[in-house]
Amino acid sequence: MSAMLQTRNLGKQFVLHLQGGLRIPVLEHVDLEVHAGSCVVLVGPSGAGKSTLLRSLYGNYRADGGQILVRHDGETVDIATAPPRTVVQVRARTLGYVSQFLRVVPRVPALDIVAEAARGLSPEAARARAAELLLRLNIPPRLHALPPATFSGGEQQRINLARGFIGGHPILLLDEPTASLDNANRDIVIAMIREAKAAGTAIVGIVHDTAVRDAVADRLYHVSPLQDAA
Repeated sequence: MSAMLQTRNLGKQFVLHLQGGLRIPVLEHVDLEVHAGSCVVLVGPSGAGKSTLLRSLYGNYRADGGQILVRHDGETVDIATAPPRTVVQVRARTLGYVSQFLRVVPRVPALDIVAEAARGLSPEAARARAAELLLRLNIPPRLHALPPATFSGGEQQRINLARGFIGGHPILLLDEPTASLDNANRDIVIAMIREAKAAGTAIVGIVHDTAVRDAVADRLYHVSPLQDAA
């Protein structure tokens, strides 16, 4: 079975221009494969580069070497070298991302924030599906019409999760999806991840909660810190 997402010899370093151009290598020789219906969880100590790898997969960080190959509309796109317009198209139809923190346009109601992330639905159907997801994630109807700037951290994270899952992307990147959640909501997210896998979604995540990791991961990918910063 061909991978939905694959990296080959991926490398990333940061250049500190205010420190005389000091180069800090973060990722080297990363070879990762993720197939449809499977969840790969990135593990490693703090500072090893897990978040850098996840953001590189999404194209937020430009890779310095190697390939990031994504199955998109029946073809293979290299995120590492694709033009920005292509990356935007891949994100719209193929590659979803759930970050730890909610960053949205101010004063937009929570329901609209989630509905606008839906794919292939009419506006009415998108709003109905958004309401279903918000209710499932224990966001009560009284909050649906309110902008989430004043919501709690856990509520904002659940808005992010609803946005991520409503898109139905074939590939989904999850950055600590349960970090701010209580046990009840954590279990709901576990169920949603399992359902996405059963539907064929390929998932890459950072999950520090060992109970969640054990519940959803098909494989662990170890990210080790580089010792020889140059």
